[in-house]
Amino acid sequence: MIVFDLQCDEGCTTFEAWFRSGADFDEQRAAGLVICPLCQSAKVAKAPMAPRVPRKGSDSPLAKLAAMQAEMLKHSKWVGDEFADKARAMHDGEIEHQQVHGRATLEQAKSLVDDGVPVAPLPLPVTPPNQLN
Repeated sequence: MIVFDLQCDEGCTTFEAWFRSGADFDEQRAAGLVICPLCQSAKVAKAPMAPRVPRKGSDSPLAKLAAMQAEMLKHSKWVGDEFADKARAMHDGEIEHQQVHGRATLEQAKSLVDDGVPVAPLPLPVTPPNQLN
């Protein structure tokens, strides 16, 4: 099935109509079967329209993972390059615990893990809030 935006050549309306194919539309139009719903004129043509393309990969495992990460980060505060210091300070009881995310070097991350600080890498890269459009 295909949907077309159609326009009455008499200028009274633009409307949608469904057809099995583009050829089916052409055949029905030539036979006078495609008519304007308002004025009943058979002078109807395809109106300019943007193609309707399904979003690619919206059900892919990566898309699902990205959605899960985005949901999780809604309740987390971006701390940028201060991540390792904040995580360690929370672990040591120096500051209040909260959900945070940010950047850490491999050495910083290894040090946190070695010291028993509960951290985990995010599966997908995160764009810092100040770099979002």
